[in-house]
Amino acid sequence: MTYVQGFVAAVPEANREAYRERSEAMAAILRENGALQMVECWQADVPEGELTSFPLAVQRKEGEAIVFSWLVWPSKQAAETFMEKAMADEKLRREFEGMDKIFDGKRMIYGGFDVLVEM
Repeated sequence: MTYVQGFVAAVPEANREAYRERSEAMAAILRENGALQMVECWQADVPEGELTSFPLAVQRKEGEAIVFSWLVWPSKQAAETFMEKAMADEKLRREFEGMDKIFDGKRMIYGGFDVLVEM
């Protein structure tokens, strides 16, 4: 069953190009390791909320933009296998750890989902 991992983060607007470059590098690594699709989206129309919103969820600060991303895997097992490999591989681990220079990962929200409906 297809498995999707979703992510929402606040990235400093000044780091947009660095984020894009790192995402492209990660996309190649993910594809080589079984990911079917990776999509990274930069905010275009993300309203502020009073009770809930993307900005509230990630505690967006002045000068930051919302990034909405997802990875599609053939299965949850494929995603888990990649993460185990990534944490054991020094090069892959450095790729993940390097993201903290681009945005505050502690404020990122994420989760894994089984596909319910797909068009």
